[in-house]
Order: sequence, then C-alpha cells, then structure tokens
Amino acid sequence: MIRSSALVSVTVAASTILGTYSSLAADLPAYTKAPPIYAPPPSWSGCYLGGNIGAGWDSTYDLGTAFGGTPFAPPFDYGSSHGSSIIGGGQIGCDNQFASNWVIGIQGKADFGSIRSQNPVLPFPGITAAYELKNTEDITARLGYVIVPTVLAYVKGGAAWSNINVSASALPTLAEQANFTRMGYTIGGGVEWKFAPNWSVFAEYNYFDFGTKSGNLFSTGLVPAFGNAGALADTVSLRLHSQQAIAGVNYRFDWGSPVVAKY
Repeated sequence: MIRSSALVSVTVAASTILGTYSSLAADLPAYTKAPPIYAPPPSWSGCYLGGNIGAGWDSTYDLGTAFGGTPFAPPFDYGSSHGSSIIGGGQIGCDNQFASNWVIGIQGKADFGSIRSQNPVLPFPGITAAYELKNTEDITARLGYVIVPTVLAYVKGGAAWSNINVSASALPTLAEQANFTRMGYTIGGGVEWKFAPNWSVFAEYNYFDFGTKSGNLFSTGLVPAFGNAGALADTVSLRLHSQQAIAGVNYRFDWGSPVVAKY
C-alpha cells in the first residue's frame, strides 16, 4: 500500500510539471531564423584619380597657302604623314550611379609623349616637313552601363586640346618652325573593372579631331631662302587627327558606404 501511494504521488507530480511546461511553451513566440546578411553590390558613385599608358597615333595633311606673306594660288600640297609612339598620363573624375545600372560622370585627362612624323614636300625637292604632337588634354562626359556589379562599359565625348610643333628642313638644316595649340573634340569608349573596393582598371580607345586650321611658320635664319631669323616664312593649312589606345588604373574615393541591415 505504501509503495502504491508513493507511485501515485510521483505520477501526479510528473503530470503537474509536464502540464506547467506545456503551458509555458505555448506562451513563447515561434522561433524565426534571421535572414542571411549579404554584402551590398559595389557602387560606382564617387570620385577617382589614376594613371594610364598606351599607344598614340597621329595623321596630318598640310597645304602651303602663302610664303613670306605672298599667297599661293592655288595652294601647294605639302603632303601627309602618319606617326605613332608610346604615350602616358593621368586622369581624374567623378561618377554617379543612378537608375540601378546607369552611371554618368565627368573626367579630365592628359597624356604626354612625342608622336613624330614627316614627309617630303614634293613641290620643293630637298625640303622635308616634320610634325611632333607633344601632348593632348581633354574634358569629357561619360555615360556607362553596369553589365555586372563590378564591370562598367561606357562611352565618352567632349572637348580636346593638343600642342604640335611644325617645321621644315633643308636636310639636315632646320629652316622654319612654329608651335601651335589646337582645340577640337574627342569621342571614345571602354570597359572598367572594379577588382577591389577602391580600385579599378580600364581599357579604352579615343579618337581626336582637331580640324583644319591655318598658321604661320617663322624662319630660323639658317637657310637664306627662308629669310632672316624670325621672319615670316610659310603660311600653312594643317589638318590634324589623333587616336589613342590606353589602359590604366584608378583609385576610387567612394561617396559613402552602403547601409547594411543589422539584426
């Protein structure tokens, strides 16, 4: 009898405890697993500074329109030339990513390197014309599309400037020369890859058109037929085009870190 009473007491106590636990468990909120935290996609918004290196080409076409101030009628064809060289420089700009996948920006760029070319002046046997494109600068607007979060394809266009030296020689003696600053336009495009949070690399092609403009060359005084030193010698009409294929790297200063949800 004593054993039976003890067994009944234990059974009643266990039932009471289990019933109390069940009631408490029913009052607890259901467990929900927190959603995973994903790193936000990289943003192209921000400013950047970088350098570039590549190849440059130029193309010239020259007409002689006057000599010593006396016009030629018709002008003489002084010929055309083509040159190429290694170039390098730097760029600075800012971008803004909008409408999810589109990027708009502005960029300033300068590249240096002597692109030289020359050709014989056929109307005047023994005379050689020479050209040296010494630098180009440009300010362009850029419009890009984000192909994947880290890859941007873009086109660009804007104003461009160049500095070119034009000369003529009665080989080997320099007879006349002048430096011209030319203004024109540029268009181009490329692809940029953001391989680290603040670093990107790019490859692009640019075309420059500096039009056809007239300018004066002045005598060195070393060839008597061209006049005294500093005297007006040739007046020419020069057409100038240039191209670039460059690759470079940018360090990007982000405008702000994306907001990441916390749990």
